[in-house]
Amino acid sequence: MKTGDEPQWLVLARELQAIAQSGLTYADGSPFDRERYEAVREIAARMMAMGTGQPAPRIVDLFAAQHGYATPKATVRGAVFDAQGRILLVREVLDHGRWTLPGGWADVNLSPIENTIKEVREESGYIVRATRLAAVWDRARHPHPPGPFSCYTLCFLCELLGGEPTLSVETSEIGWFARDEIPADLSLGRVLHQQIDMMFDYAARPDLPTYCD
Repeated sequence: MKTGDEPQWLVLARELQAIAQSGLTYADGSPFDRERYEAVREIAARMMAMGTGQPAPRIVDLFAAQHGYATPKATVRGAVFDAQGRILLVREVLDHGRWTLPGGWADVNLSPIENTIKEVREESGYIVRATRLAAVWDRARHPHPPGPFSCYTLCFLCELLGGEPTLSVETSEIGWFARDEIPADLSLGRVLHQQIDMMFDYAARPDLPTYCD
């Protein structure tokens, strides 16, 4: 599979889920329309289950928890560098201790920069200042494992201001890594090796324009 080429079942399942979610939002109380959109949602869940190996009822519940017009979800990541030019990575408890850039789902009532600063501090203990938006990645255009929803990741370069390494309920280890030391066991659902490698280029080249899919 080439970079950015997702399997057709995944593209179609996401599209069906989005149609069902938006349709249920604007069904105007018609029980017949709601029944049809719920059936479409179940088909999307069954397709996702067949492709990922996850139980269909779990995916149905995941889809049913989504409300309103279907739009891409947003995550943030912070690319923090120390004085030696090493990048900050954390081990994610929820992904079998694999490494990633600190970050997570964007919370409401916080700007992208505020979300990034918060996530870095919560997951690593370090205090940072987000200096520039380096990249906006569309998950579907990069070789991540299959995911149920369309998702954009905003990655910010960050300046280290202070703090000290502090573990959290989400992280089991914190480390600084040179470009040739990036661990092989990355949390690929969150970040890819080539994306981390890109951040080293952006840290060294302030003239590079923001990357956007």
